[in-house]
Amino acid sequence: MFRERLSRFQTKLTEGGIDVALVTDDDNVYYLTGYYDYLHMEFGRPTILVVPKDGEVLLITPTIDLNSAQAAAQVDRISAWNDGMGNEWREELPAAVKNAGSVAIEPGHMPPLVRTYVNELINADKLSSATPILNEMRMIKSAQELQLARHAGEVATAMMTAGRAAIGDGVPEFEVAIATSQAGTRKAAALLAAHYDDTDMSPNTHFLQIMASGQDIIKTHHRASTRIMRHGEPVFLCFCGMTNFHRFKLGFDRTFWIGEADPAQVAVYEVAIASQKAALDALRPGVTAESIHAEYAEVIQGAGYEYPFRCGRATGFSFLEAPQLVTGDKTIIQPGMVLAVDGSVSVDTFRAQVGDSFIITEDGWEALTYHPKSANDVIL
Repeated sequence: MFRERLSRFQTKLTEGGIDVALVTDDDNVYYLTGYYDYLHMEFGRPTILVVPKDGEVLLITPTIDLNSAQAAAQVDRISAWNDGMGNEWREELPAAVKNAGSVAIEPGHMPPLVRTYVNELINADKLSSATPILNEMRMIKSAQELQLARHAGEVATAMMTAGRAAIGDGVPEFEVAIATSQAGTRKAAALLAAHYDDTDMSPNTHFLQIMASGQDIIKTHHRASTRIMRHGEPVFLCFCGMTNFHRFKLGFDRTFWIGEADPAQVAVYEVAIASQKAALDALRPGVTAESIHAEYAEVIQGAGYEYPFRCGRATGFSFLEAPQLVTGDKTIIQPGMVLAVDGSVSVDTFRAQVGDSFIITEDGWEALTYHPKSANDVIL
């Protein structure tokens, strides 16, 4: 799989008149080579994948992660560098780009330290972007990736079910986060054992649980806290960061109430539900990404609420991929895309959101995440 992706990438470099690409985005390094869980730039240690249009593919990575690279990276050669020795990660780059007339980089994903050196090494007129090439490659998922998406949906659904069950009067938010993490981890472990051979892939869910309750419901990306939830309060659960099965990501959100709901809040919630339905009614191959957003936004604005944030986004091995369901994105929706699609309305004291993920099929879509969302079903 990874070798085939590298080969396709090299073909596209040739077609684009690019001699060599320097890949530095963590997710793209994994997508092309299978290498993951190295220390990343947070520890000041660059990993750089050097992909020529033909010939030897080189992975430059810290010596501290060499064993992992040798076990996972499907490349021709690995160059390990150590802290403070020689030119460190710079050692191999001059030769790799010496005779290149055109070098593609990832401008939005190259660490500043590396970009500064690349700017010293390569004339600006020789630099181009590899990002459009990689975005296009990753847009349509393979059969194997779609199976990952379905399994990710099972993990997300298990987390939502556990989170819903943990919500209650007198319960602190962090207890919900513990319940969702345990459920997701156990579901992921079962799927890994049944369907996958990579014993190094961790089943553990991670990322702080996004949730909010009571007056904090308007805080879109609030994390689980020590706050005690009370009867009659709304509760928002989001798994857009935690759904990360075998490195495949999805979006998934729900809004609940404990015991009873304020009718005014329910009225806002019904508009959020209607806005997602409008988007899903329009979601199919052959339409533009922005047209999906337009249908969603029309429902929200037609009900008298402010113009909303984007309706959704593509997901995969990154939390955000192309296309985005937003005004200005004219990408044509195609079978094999995986999209998170939201419905959302915000007012001064309340915010309602529902979101699910879908595979685009030949004539519509296939749902990946499942949990009831009618007003009657989300009052616990």
